[in-house]
Amino acid sequence: MNQPVQKNTLYVGGLSEDVNESILHSAFIPFGDIKDVKTPLDQATQKHRSFGFVTFLEREDAAAAMDNMDGAELYGRVLTVNYALPERIKGGEQGWAAQPIWADADTWFERQQQEEEMQRMQAENKAAMVAAEELHRKKMAEEREGEKDEEIEAKNDPMAIAEAEALKAG
Repeated sequence: MNQPVQKNTLYVGGLSEDVNESILHSAFIPFGDIKDVKTPLDQATQKHRSFGFVTFLEREDAAAAMDNMDGAELYGRVLTVNYALPERIKGGEQGWAAQPIWADADTWFERQQQEEEMQRMQAENKAAMVAAEELHRKKMAEEREGEKDEEIEAKNDPMAIAEAEALKAG
C-alpha cells in the first residue's frame, strides 16, 4: 500500500542508545529550523527504540538534512535517514495519525447500522421461511386427511363398491 510521505518529517534510524532528543536536535539543526524531535520509547525498557523523527519547518531543509545525514555516523552508528511515512493508528479506519481518533466514528456507526439492518432482514427472512414451511406442512397434512376422507367415503359409497366388484369380476 502506498502511503504518502511527509516531506518535512524525517525518519532517522540506527540511533545509538546514548542519543537523546537534544543530541538528535543538535545533529540536525545545521540544516534548518526544527519544529519537533521525537524518539519513541520502548514501553518495557523506557529507552528509545533506536530510531527517531525530526520535523523541519521547511521541506527544503528536510531534503538537505536527508541528503547530508543519510549514511552519516553519529555516536559510532551509521544513520539511515528517509522521509517519514505517516504513523498508523491501531484500529483506525483510515489509519493516519494526523487524523483525530474519532475521525472514522461516522463510518463505524454507519457500518454498525448496516450490520444491524442486515441481521434484522435475515431474521425476518428466516421467520418468513419457517412460516412458509409450516403452512406447506399444514396444507400437505390437510391434503392427506382429505385423501383418507375420500377413501372412507369410497368404501361407504354403494356405486363405488359396485364399480370395484365389477372390475374384480371382469
